[in-house]
Amino acid sequence: MHVNYTAPLLSQEIIMRAKKLNTTLISDALGCTGSMDYRVKPVSSNMHVVGTALTVEMRAGDNLFLHQGIYCGGEGYVLVADGKGHVENAYLGELMAKAAKAVGIEGIVIDGLVRDKEMLSEIGLPVYAKGFIPNGPFKDGPGAINIPISCAGVTVHPGDLIVGDDDGIVVVPQEKVEDVLLKAEKKLEYEKKRLQLIDNYEESKSQEKTDKTSIAPEWLAEKIKAFEY
Repeated sequence: MHVNYTAPLLSQEIIMRAKKLNTTLISDALGCTGSMDYRVKPVSSNMHVVGTALTVEMRAGDNLFLHQGIYCGGEGYVLVADGKGHVENAYLGELMAKAAKAVGIEGIVIDGLVRDKEMLSEIGLPVYAKGFIPNGPFKDGPGAINIPISCAGVTVHPGDLIVGDDDGIVVVPQEKVEDVLLKAEKKLEYEKKRLQLIDNYEESKSQEKTDKTSIAPEWLAEKIKAFEY
């Protein structure tokens, strides 16, 4: 008998810090990496998800282990399922999404398609996928739960930090979470200052002659100098 050892949840402090950031900041902190395939998007706009990865491996077109994964999880977990990019069958619809929300799952990310678009938008559970198709899935297996997987081009381990918004999904390896959050938080402060500088410029440019290069990022002049501009 196979026993599923669910990875421990990331601390609430980590989750709260991550919720104050977005995917672009976190990807920048990862060296402009960590993002899943650009086609993995929320089923409707303004969906956000942050949580600990609970991974699911599936046979292409088969969702047996995605069903089981729902009942292995709970509050704090994001189901991340490798659907092999399969585009002939949907892995999930209204019933599974409602069940996942009922047990407390934070969200579901699938490298594949889903269905029941209208209902998925109304349920309120963040679901990320590559698109929609009416065809249902098979339910025969095989598969696995809480093993390292590759999902939409990114390696995901049980326990990794998952962050999603309208731009897509970013995966932060568990061992890098603290370092990445610190870098992302510093980038956030930097961006706030830059935005304020730009706002100030816009307010003053009609009243006085203002040097437009005053709002250029500090690093630009040094980097562009090599190209004689």
